[in-house]
Amino acid sequence: MLPDLRQPLVRQLAESDAPRRYWHMGDEDGRAWLFESVEGDGREQWAVRQVLVDPDRVARRYWWRHLQDEHGFLADQPLEVWELTEITEPAFEAVWEASAG
Repeated sequence: MLPDLRQPLVRQLAESDAPRRYWHMGDEDGRAWLFESVEGDGREQWAVRQVLVDPDRVARRYWWRHLQDEHGFLADQPLEVWELTEITEPAFEAVWEASAG
């Protein structure tokens, strides 16, 4: 498998001191996505950490050290924030830590 060329950029954004925002989105099938984002060029919000929770409540984490697997991947486009609900940092962190499994 080829190395993911996004890794250095995602790591740079994740390790920056840029302000963070936190988001949630769910679908009718019972899946949920939570994102930590930072502003990139052009004022777009880019995911630097993401949790996917499937309908069976199995959670998977994606970030610069684990960009993808057979179940999903860290968002590779700017977030469409008008489709998301902003949440608090503690709400995101609680799900992130619980998904460390």
